[in-house]
Amino acid sequence: MTSALTLAESARAIVRARVSGRLTPTQERAAIQALRVFARKSYVVAVTDPVLARAGQPFPIEPVRTLDAVHLATAELLGEPPRLVTIVTRDPRIKENAEVLGYAVE
Repeated sequence: MTSALTLAESARAIVRARVSGRLTPTQERAAIQALRVFARKSYVVAVTDPVLARAGQPFPIEPVRTLDAVHLATAELLGEPPRLVTIVTRDPRIKENAEVLGYAVE
């Protein structure tokens, strides 16, 4: 499961990497293909009005950036008990908040 936001953020990261010279055209094509495969294999959750409303509310550990809040809100609004969901992140703010909210984090 991933937020639709993940796909947009990843696509933008690929564009930025190519424009800045960190990716060759061949690497860019491979990254785009990998993102497409990921999207096909994932259950993609839309960024809905309820997700945006939750993202606008406080989280246990502030400050949280807007896009991070959207990811956290998406997880919360899945309706699954936190103990059944693992959040995969490299962002310490998401990690800290997810742990406080009861999610496993990798």
